[in-house]
Amino acid sequence: MATIKRYYSFALIFTLICLGLAGWYGWSSTGTLSGTASLLWIVFVLSILEISLSFDNAVVNASVLKEMSDVWQKRFLTWGIAFAVFGMRVVFPLAIVAIAAGIGPIETINLSLNQPAEYERIVSSAHVGIAGFGGAFLAMVGLKFFFDLDKDIHWIGVVEEKLSRFAALPAAEIAILLLVLWGISGLLEPDEALTFLIAGILGLVTFIAVEGINAILELREEAARLQGAVVRSGLGGFLYLNVLDASFSFDGVIGAFALSNNMVVIALGLSIGAMFVRSMTIHLVKQGTLAQYRFLEHGAFWAIIVLGGIMLASAKFHIPETITGLIGAALIGLSLWWSIRHNRNGAIANGAEQPDA
Repeated sequence: MATIKRYYSFALIFTLICLGLAGWYGWSSTGTLSGTASLLWIVFVLSILEISLSFDNAVVNASVLKEMSDVWQKRFLTWGIAFAVFGMRVVFPLAIVAIAAGIGPIETINLSLNQPAEYERIVSSAHVGIAGFGGAFLAMVGLKFFFDLDKDIHWIGVVEEKLSRFAALPAAEIAILLLVLWGISGLLEPDEALTFLIAGILGLVTFIAVEGINAILELREEAARLQGAVVRSGLGGFLYLNVLDASFSFDGVIGAFALSNNMVVIALGLSIGAMFVRSMTIHLVKQGTLAQYRFLEHGAFWAIIVLGGIMLASAKFHIPETITGLIGAALIGLSLWWSIRHNRNGAIANGAEQPDA
C-alpha cells in the first residue's frame, strides 16, 4: 500500500480530477444521469486501453530513465507530462485536422466539438502518414537495442545472437527498415505510397537526430567529468523519451475513436492512462525491477519491434488495437516469466554449490 501511495498518488489524484471534469462535462452536454454515466464509463475504458497498450512503453522508458540523474527523472515526470498529456492527446489530433483541412486552430476546435464525426474522419485520413512516421521510429528503437556488438545477455538466443553479430555491418538496421518501407509502399496507391515513404523517412531521420543530440550531450558530459565536474544533464534522454512517448501514443489516439469521437472524452481518458504509464516508469526505475528481471527489457523491445511492424503494416491492413496490446503484453509476460525461471534456477544452482554444514 505504501508503494502504491509513493509512486501512484499523483496519478490517482489526476484520475479523480479528470473523472470530475468528465462528470461535469457529461452533465453539461447531456443533462441526464444516464448520459453522464455513459460518458464516465467511456473515459474509464479509454484510460484502461491506454495503460494496456503502453505498458511496454513504461518498461522501455525505464531502461532509458535509469541512466539519467534524479533531477532529469523528475523533469521527465513533470515537464514531460505537459507534452504527453496536452501535446499528444489534445494538440496532436487538432494539428492533424488543421493541416489536413487547411483551417485555423479556432475552426479546428469548433469542428472537434460541434462536428465530431467529421473531425474523426479527417484524423483517420491521416493514418498512412502517422503509421509511416511512428512505425519507422519505433522499429528503429527496437532494432537498435538488438543490433549491439556489446550485448552479452540474450533472451531469444537463436535470434538475438545473430542480430548482435550483424551489428558489425554499419547501418544494417537502417537498411532493413528502408527495405520494409519500400516493400509496404509497393502495396499502396501511388499517392499514399509517397506519403508513407516520406513519413517513414522522416521517422528515421528523427530517430537519427535524437540519437545524435544524445551522443553530443554525452560527449560534453564526459569532457566535463574528465575536468572534475560532475554533470549529468539527461537532456538527450529527455528528448528521446518524449519522442518515444509520442510514437507510442499514435495507436492509442487513433484507436480511441473506436470508442468515441468526442475530443474532450478522448483527451480525458487517454490522459489518465498516460499519467499511470509515467508513474509505472518511475516505479520500475526506483524499485530496480529491470535489474532484478534480466529479460524484461528484451521482452519490451521485442514488443516495440512488433508494434512498429504493426503500425507500418496498418498503412495497408486494418489491425485491431486489441491485438497490438495483447501481443505486447504477451511478450512482456513471457520475458518476465523467463526471468523468474532464470532467477529460480540460479538460486537452486547456488544452493547446490553450498557445502553441507
